[in-house]
Amino acid sequence: MIDANSISKQYNGTAALKNISFQVEEGELFGFIGPDGAGKSSLFRILTSLLLPDSGQVKIFGFNVVDDYKHIRKITGYMPGRFSLYSDLSVEENLEFFATVFGTTIKENYHIIRNVYNQIEPFKKRRAGKLSGGMKQKLALSCALIHNPKLLVLDEPTTGVDAVSRKEFWELLKDLKKNGITIVISTPYMDEAQLCDRVALIQHGEILSVDKPGNIIRNYNRVVYSVKADNMYELLKDLRGFPETLHAYAFGDVIHYTCKNDSLDAENIVLYLENKQHSSIEVNIITPDIEDIFIDLMQSKNNQ
Repeated sequence: MIDANSISKQYNGTAALKNISFQVEEGELFGFIGPDGAGKSSLFRILTSLLLPDSGQVKIFGFNVVDDYKHIRKITGYMPGRFSLYSDLSVEENLEFFATVFGTTIKENYHIIRNVYNQIEPFKKRRAGKLSGGMKQKLALSCALIHNPKLLVLDEPTTGVDAVSRKEFWELLKDLKKNGITIVISTPYMDEAQLCDRVALIQHGEILSVDKPGNIIRNYNRVVYSVKADNMYELLKDLRGFPETLHAYAFGDVIHYTCKNDSLDAENIVLYLENKQHSSIEVNIITPDIEDIFIDLMQSKNNQ
């Protein structure tokens, strides 16, 4: 479906993308996971023919996004990170407008957007600017789907949306995937990585890893500990001051901790913390998640 080779992009001498290469299979739900400024939006604008790369090539279904941009736009639905519909138009008017742009009608393609649109259809006369965040999200998705695209590109669609709406949105994406639509999505939320078929971890315009989320976790060869004590602030300071520390960072109500030397075990960590006068110490080996691995890959890249 997508074949990207050595994509680079600079803004005023600052590299936003650095020789990005990846492939997306037809029918796949592929995620780009990374923080703000990682290069996700620039990459998505290139995929949707809205931005020209400085070098490299992208083909979608064999069509070049530069030379064949008109065809690419016919088969691609794009939902940008910022709400970009017409706030003064109603829900229904926005959808009718986008249907008209692509030479179709709501009636003709209603079956494609039904599962998304029926959640906001009771408010179809309401102005788009008056919708809640979750409802705006569903309207934008409906507009991106109204022309029955083969590829759906979603740039951080769940950012700033409440937890319930986030969950509902991902359920909608699963239904769309069952209907054969290929989905490429970006998100800064590491927990959403597990909902994708494959993910690319991206930071500073470079891809750190591409694989199935489960494979990324299984192939990670460091031991990660969960550490707690009475004084969490001092605990974090002391762990970061420990010469054997590789990573130590707050994660909810615990600290995720990784040693430079995997031969160092929980007893050694407890002994060090007891010598630092900590009490009620709990140290347990845990299964790392995508965020733990992303932090490790990012810092390893920075240290190169």
